[in-house]
Amino acid sequence: MRRILDVKILNQYIIKHNIERIFDDEILKYVQLHFYEKEEHILESGENLEYYYLLVDGKIKIYYPFENGKSMFLKFYKDFNTIGDLELLKGIPILCNIDAVEDTYLIAIPAAILRGKYFNNIKLLNHLVDSLSEKLCGTINNSSYNFVYPLINRLSSYLVEHLTDKNYIILNSSYLEIAQFLGATYRHLNRTLKEMESKSIIKCDDKKIYILDIEQLKELSKNMYIKSL
Repeated sequence: MRRILDVKILNQYIIKHNIERIFDDEILKYVQLHFYEKEEHILESGENLEYYYLLVDGKIKIYYPFENGKSMFLKFYKDFNTIGDLELLKGIPILCNIDAVEDTYLIAIPAAILRGKYFNNIKLLNHLVDSLSEKLCGTINNSSYNFVYPLINRLSSYLVEHLTDKNYIILNSSYLEIAQFLGATYRHLNRTLKEMESKSIIKCDDKKIYILDIEQLKELSKNMYIKSL
């Protein structure tokens, strides 16, 4: 992690994401800008929350570690999002591991400052309620979708969510992680990818997936996952 001391860059992110709607001027005095390089570790499960983070640029990966050494991929966050809502509110250790998928900028506010001086701040409390509510809705939506729809529909939605203006998608996670997120095994995911290739919907080339029939892919998607996957 590297702290960016350029106030101009920090203020640009504050203005871009309208951070003043979350924090009063008194809290804004304590904000910092942290930079994490691609694949750098940001937070580790079990540690105390040192900073409450706002993701203002880049992309991060969140995954839950188990006692047996395995982990479950949960989601990506990109664009503006928050990290540490529940830990800040409940005063509990960090629940999930978080890594930078690409070069990432985070606005950081010392958690001790927020807990000690501003925990009754109306703006802050409203923000925490909104953030946690949105994440709860996303979790319910994604879990329900994984339960109801066959894997080909879930996978199609996942691919549609990651579409750009190009005719291909570059996956930023392993096929095993994607299978875990979609509630499937690696073998089931592999069979489904091959089925979609046989129907000329997609073509797989390692981590690059070419979209051959966008209309059919969207038809299969049925429903969209919450954006912060």
